[in-house]
Amino acid sequence: MTANAKSTKKESPKLPTLADVDAGRITLDAYEFAHGEDIPELTADMMAQARPASDFPELAHFFKTRGERGPQKAPVKERIGLRLNQDVVEHFRRTGPGWQSRINAVLAAHVKANKNS
Repeated sequence: MTANAKSTKKESPKLPTLADVDAGRITLDAYEFAHGEDIPELTADMMAQARPASDFPELAHFFKTRGERGPQKAPVKERIGLRLNQDVVEHFRRTGPGWQSRINAVLAAHVKANKNS
């Protein structure tokens, strides 16, 4: 841009700071509104009109209970109860986190190796 050319950019308005709030130049509400934080506090009247999340089944994937998993793309494992020798379990537990997956890998390798028998 040449020295004589005028800038067509408009300067954005300066946002208030918390120092402005502390100095009394602007209220906290005005500060929050300027920064896009204009969500009102919930009142008892608002809560009385609120509807439960179950009224919105399209949003169900946002509301999972603790420990609940979403649907699997393709179920690949089955939960079973299995009794193993204590020394086998201790051996795999000593290998650290993921020891159940390592047991599964050993069993899968055995199945693959003995597929034709």
